[in-house]
Amino acid sequence: MDVPPPAGKIAALSLGALPVSCALNLASALSHPLGMALMSALILGLLLVAIYSLSHGEISYDPLYAVFAVFAFTSLVDLFIALQEDGYVVGFMDFYTKEGEPYLRTAHGVFICYWDGTIHYLLYLAMAGAIHRRKRYRNLGLYWLGSFTMSILVFLPGNILGKYSSEIRPAFFLAIPYMLVPCWAGMRVFNQSRAPTYCTPNMVQEEQKKGLLQRPADLALIIYLILAGFFTLFRGLVVLDCPTDACFVYIYQYEPYLRDPVAYPKVQMLVFMFYVLPFYGLATYALIFPGCSWLPDWALVFAGAIGQAQFSHMGASMHLRTPFTYRVPEDAWACFFVCNLLYALGPHLLAYRCLQRPAFFLCSPTPSPPAHHKKQH
Repeated sequence: MDVPPPAGKIAALSLGALPVSCALNLASALSHPLGMALMSALILGLLLVAIYSLSHGEISYDPLYAVFAVFAFTSLVDLFIALQEDGYVVGFMDFYTKEGEPYLRTAHGVFICYWDGTIHYLLYLAMAGAIHRRKRYRNLGLYWLGSFTMSILVFLPGNILGKYSSEIRPAFFLAIPYMLVPCWAGMRVFNQSRAPTYCTPNMVQEEQKKGLLQRPADLALIIYLILAGFFTLFRGLVVLDCPTDACFVYIYQYEPYLRDPVAYPKVQMLVFMFYVLPFYGLATYALIFPGCSWLPDWALVFAGAIGQAQFSHMGASMHLRTPFTYRVPEDAWACFFVCNLLYALGPHLLAYRCLQRPAFFLCSPTPSPPAHHKKQH
C-alpha cells in the first residue's frame, strides 16, 4: 500500500490551532457555554472559507479534501486539550473543557483526544496529500472510517448515559456534523476504485484450491478470531452484570474500570459484543471459504475501529483521572496489558494478510465456454 506524502497547505493551516486556542483562552467573555458554542461554530465556518479559497482545485476534485482539512485543524485542538489536561501545557484549552465539553476531562476523553491528535492527524495529512497528487487513498480512508466511527459510537452515548449527562452544554450539538460525516465520507471512500492486485486467474485458482492446513497463517488467524470472539462475549456479559463467579472475579481483580460510572467502558464492551463479535464470525467464514471479496475492505475498517477503541480503553484504565478503585490493580497489569494488546493487534494482522495476499478473497474467474469446432468437409 503506497503511503502518499502529507499535504503542506493543510499542515500549515492546521498549525493555526495553536494561536487560535491561546487567543480564545484569554477571552474571558467567552466563558458562557452558549457563547462558546457559537464561537466554535464561527471559527469552523471561517476555516472552511479559508480552505475553499486556498484549495479550490483540490475540493473540486474531491470534496473530502475540505473535510480532512477541517478535521486536521480540530485534531490539533484535541491534542492541545489532552496535553492541557495531563499538565504538559498551560493556557490553551482550559476554557473549552470547563465551559464547552467538560466530559473531555475524563480519562477516556483525554485518550480519544490523544488518538485524534496523532493517528487521525497523520491520516488527514496523508489523505489530503493523496488528493493533492491525484492518488488513491482508499485503504487509508477505510482505516480512518473505522477509527472515527468507533470513537463517535462510544463517546457520544457515553456522554449521555454516564455521570456527565447532567453537564451537556450547547457545544455538544456541534458533534451532530461529526455523526453525519462518516456516513457521507464512508460512501465516497467505498465507491473509490480499488488498487490493482496483479493476481492472474491462475494465481487465484491455485490459492483457492489450498485447504486450511496448507494455509497455516489463515489457520492461526481463525484460532485467534475464535478466542477473541469468546473474550468479546465474556466482557460483554461482564458489563451486563452476569452473576457468574468468573465475571465477578474479572471485573474486580482484572478490569475494574468496567465498573466506572462514566459509562464509556460499558458502552465500549457492548459495541464490541454487538458489532465486532459478528464480524469475527464472518471473518472466520471468509478465511475458510474462498471468494469473500468483502473481507479486505471490512478488515481495514475494523482494524481502525478496534485500534482506536483499545488505545482509549487501555489508557483510560490506568490513567490518573480514573478513580483509584477503578484502575487496573498492579498485580494484574501484565495480564491486562497482554490480553488487550493482542485484542488490538489481531485485527491489524488480519487486515495486513488480506492486503498482502488477496488472491484467496477474489472472485474466482469463470471458465470460458469450450469453443465449437467446425466440421471439416
